[in-house]
Amino acid sequence: MTRQKPGPCPIVRSFDIIGSKWRLVVLNDLQESEKRFNELKRSTEASSRTLSRVLKELVSEGLVEKRVEEESPIATYYSLTSKGRELCPVFQEVNNWAEKWLEK
Repeated sequence: MTRQKPGPCPIVRSFDIIGSKWRLVVLNDLQESEKRFNELKRSTEASSRTLSRVLKELVSEGLVEKRVEEESPIATYYSLTSKGRELCPVFQEVNNWAEKWLEK
C-alpha cells in the first residue's frame, strides 16, 4: 500500500496566496475602503505593471473584487471581498506583534 504525501499545511498554503510583499501591501491598503487603481498605485508605491499583476492575482484568488463603472472616463474600483475582509483581524494581529517585537 502506497501512502500519499500530505500537502503543505494550511499556513504554508495561505502564505502561498497572501505572502508576497505586494499582495500584503494591497490587501492591507484595501482594508480602509474601496479604491481606484491610481489611488492604490499612489498609496502602495507599486509600479503600474506590478500593481496590475497583483490585482489580477488577488481577484483570481477571490480576495479582491474589481468593479468597473462605464462612465466617461471609465472608472475601475477594487475592494476586498468577504473572503478578503476575513483577513483584516490577521493583519491587525501581525501589526500588533510587529509593534511589540520589531525595532522601530
